[in-house]
Formats: sequence, structure tokens, C-alpha cells
Amino acid sequence: MSTHDDWTRRRMLGTAAGTGVALSGAAGLAGPTAASAHGGGPGPKDRMKIIAIEEAVLLPGLITQGTALNGAIPFKPEVVAEWMRRLPDITRYRLADMDANGVTMQVLSLAPPGVQMQPDAAVAVRDAQVANDALAAIVAAHPTRFAGLAALPLQDPKAAVREARRAMRDLGMAGFLVNGHTCGHYLDEPQFREVWAVLEELGAALYLHPTPAPAGDWAIPKDRPELNGPLYTWAAETGGHALRIILGGVFDDFPGARLILGHMGEFLPFQIPRLDVQIQNIATRVALKRKPSEYLTRNVAITTSGVMDDTMLRAAIQAVGIDNVLFAIDYPFEKSAQAVGFLRGARLSPGQRARIAHRNAERLLAL
Repeated sequence: MSTHDDWTRRRMLGTAAGTGVALSGAAGLAGPTAASAHGGGPGPKDRMKIIAIEEAVLLPGLITQGTALNGAIPFKPEVVAEWMRRLPDITRYRLADMDANGVTMQVLSLAPPGVQMQPDAAVAVRDAQVANDALAAIVAAHPTRFAGLAALPLQDPKAAVREARRAMRDLGMAGFLVNGHTCGHYLDEPQFREVWAVLEELGAALYLHPTPAPAGDWAIPKDRPELNGPLYTWAAETGGHALRIILGGVFDDFPGARLILGHMGEFLPFQIPRLDVQIQNIATRVALKRKPSEYLTRNVAITTSGVMDDTMLRAAIQAVGIDNVLFAIDYPFEKSAQAVGFLRGARLSPGQRARIAHRNAERLLAL
């Protein structure tokens, strides 16, 4: 069977074969931890399948340097040190943490800002290729424990299209993650239409993750640096980016495209009634075919990352539908024990819990 035929079969059937392919780059990566090999973690009655899909990793060999942890956000130094200890790791801390908390699989992606802030397009293309190869090697070494969301060098849209096809068809990636705007450019802009076209062609979802790099000056966090990052600006920036995509008519042009937003939808599910009312009063530049709520339930999925509250979860389910809510931890920035405990304790039926815990991710990412 050809590579393309095998890729097509995996995307259609959504089998575990789509989580990784054998790559020479896997040499030197250790196997499962002792706890994994001997069935560590929760007891048999607690072994619900759990797939966490917004899990960060730092990968070797990149020219582009920097993370969300060395910007203007006043994170505590001891917290940053712990995160930096865990971000590059696969087998020592990460697998042990997964086993201790009953996490079946992490879907890994390059920690923000990834390649998005690289001003040299050629370097961005090179780094995306290196990162995706390294990620594929990790998945190949641990195909039942990890899957990957590939990086996209949007600085060069044509190269991003080529890398998208390679990542899905040759490397077996599960989808893509973009860390916010790309050097100030947003995904509703015309040059990215060919990228949306290939995502729709591949049946691949795009996870839109916050970036630590703001686009231009913003007065709100001035003299209040603690507002930068997870307390406010990341959700506002990312939710606004998603609204740009909707208002730009992307989902009218590519109705099969799928966007994923973390952190319980970056404010948007809780704004749906207001969006639907106010869109009738505003002269939009693009004449939309649907109400905002319809795009937010047809083309957008959300994850629970960092919002571990039953009231918020139930409201989000009511707003966007149970089939559009997926579990995520945001490891290592959030605690796995807290996130998994929230999932297990949420007021959900067994069927609802299974959808959020793994079934929606398996369907959307063909795991």
C-alpha cells in the first residue's frame, strides 16, 4: 500500500496507526517508565482512557529560541525553573506524571511562541521541519503514549502547505498547532487561504494557542504586567484571533476546516448570545452566511486546559455542545493531578465523560 493510501486509510478510520511512524530519529529515546511497564497509576476501576491534547514540549535543534517564560509576564522564578525542567523531558518526568495520574496519551506540541515569532521565513521553515521530525521521533518511540500537533511556518504560506502535507502524510502527525499571530499576521489574512485549503483537504484540525508576544501596543496591561499572559491578555488575544477568522469568512470558504481553542474557548462560548445579537447591528466587511454561534458549534472545538471548574464546563457544554469539548491539561504549566481530578469529579454522565476524556479527541484528531 502506498504512503498516501495508508495516510488516507488512517484519516478515514481514525485508528491508532495514525499516531506515529518508525523514524530513524527515535534512536536514543528511552522506553516506557517502570511505572508504565508495571501498570502504575490508578487502579483498574479508575482506568478511564484519558487523552490530553494541549501538552507542551521543547524540542532540540531549533535556531529559533525563547519561550513564553522569558517575556514580560512576572511568573515566579521557582515556578519557571520547574517548568523548564519538565518541558524538554519525555521519559523521566513526563511519562511518570502521566502514569501517576492515569493519563493514557499526551498530544504534544511545540511550546509557545514556537516558530511564529521568527522573522526570517527560511529559518522558520527549517525550524518547523526540524521540530516536526523530532516530534515524530518521540511519537514513533512511544506510539501508544504520545501523538503530535505539527508546527507550521506561516511566514511562507506555500512552504507551510508543503510542510502540512509532509507532516500528515509522511510523519503521521495528528494535526497542527499555531502559537498565535505570526510576526503580527493573523490567520484571516488572504495569504493564508491556501493554508486553510490544505487543512481542509487533509481533514486536519488547527489548534490556535496563545502567544506570549503581543502584536503592537495595548494600554490595558500598561503598568499592570500581571495582566499579561494567563490572567487576561492571552485569552483576549486568542479569542480575538478566532473571531477574526470567523468574521473574515474563512469557514464560509472552507466549511470543513476545524479550529481548536484551549482554556474553555478563550472567553468565546460565554459571549455567544451577545455575538449573535450584535452581529445584526454591525456592518461587517465580509457578508457571513451564518451567525457566529453556528461557526462556534460547527467549526470550532474547545478544550478544558487550565479551566478546572464544573460550572464553567457545564456552561461550555451547553454553549457549544458535548461533541466539541475535549480534555487538556496544559502540562507542565498546569498540574495533571488537578486537571484529571476535575475530569473525574465533574458532574457528567459516563458517556459525556468518555467523550471529553478521549472520544472527541480520537474523532477530531484521528487517533
